[in-house]
Amino acid sequence: MVFVVLSPLLQQWFKISDKKMIMAGVTVVGVAGLIPMFVSNYPVILLSRLLLGAGFGLYNSQCISMISVWYDGDVQSQMLGWRAAAEQIGQAFCLWVAGLFLTFSGNWHMPFLVYALAFIVLVFFAWRVPDDSAVQREAADEAKEAETAVEDNGVTKISPLVYVLVLFAFVLCIDYVGLENRYSGLAVAIKGAQYTGASNFLSLMLIGATLGGLFYGTIHKYLGFGTVYLGLGLMALANFMIGLAGHNFWILTAGLLMVGFPLQLVSPMIFDLLPGLAPAKNQPMATSLVLIGFNFGAAFSPTVAEWTNRLLGKPLSGFDLAAPFPYYGALLVIIAIIIFVSRRSSTKR
Repeated sequence: MVFVVLSPLLQQWFKISDKKMIMAGVTVVGVAGLIPMFVSNYPVILLSRLLLGAGFGLYNSQCISMISVWYDGDVQSQMLGWRAAAEQIGQAFCLWVAGLFLTFSGNWHMPFLVYALAFIVLVFFAWRVPDDSAVQREAADEAKEAETAVEDNGVTKISPLVYVLVLFAFVLCIDYVGLENRYSGLAVAIKGAQYTGASNFLSLMLIGATLGGLFYGTIHKYLGFGTVYLGLGLMALANFMIGLAGHNFWILTAGLLMVGFPLQLVSPMIFDLLPGLAPAKNQPMATSLVLIGFNFGAAFSPTVAEWTNRLLGKPLSGFDLAAPFPYYGALLVIIAIIIFVSRRSSTKR
């Protein structure tokens, strides 16, 4: 999270192109990720995890903002959806590969070899992606201020709506990660302490999220901004199903499998809106702020869920683990209504 914020600033200070910043981040990920293969010292391993996070933070926002700068219209929407789908596929694939390394070696060091994939990505990225640097764009902007105003659609500074989207991202991630974290406990409450199949359904949840990313471009092409209402509606329904499932395992699981798809309809839409809310040279910063919203939502999701249980007077065990989700669902419905009313009001003006 720290380096998601620092990355655009470092890029400006050192005048590093988008491509070089991404390559630097991927290099840090590859090196830091492989360190636990060769050491058993816990402080060193912990430090390598911190460096790994810094590497991800260095390039996370650029990978999204480059799409906003290079593409527009339906192509931009499709690319943002594909990026979201690739994220889910990459997560599932790397977990699977790491598991294979552990299974065949029997050595806990070996799963970290999966980070060697970073260097394959690095070579392919260096070979195929042009160096259309932010520095070059900024120089062109300074030379042609009039053209810049047209290219940026008249946007001269970061809109306050960006901070609303940051809060929106925070709420979405609290909900999604909360469902992911508490499903296993709820499944065990229904099936019994011997049940070990929850991980299979959590993997299928990733597949649903992947499909949401793949189909986002097509759905957005036909529904436009209505994609947000569809996504929020389906996420709210998933929360109600989980919250009210009771002893019904299949309703609980259907809610879990449903939630990934709409999340990847709404989250690309958030990034899709950013080009109209910030100038091109500030796209990495705007993207970084939204990513911070997602990251903070993931980090504080267990805490918010615990607070909700305590406010409701519910214990943190058994079926009461589902207590927060009907309220999360209601909050998503309220957000959808607020967005709808706000857009109608602004249209009438």
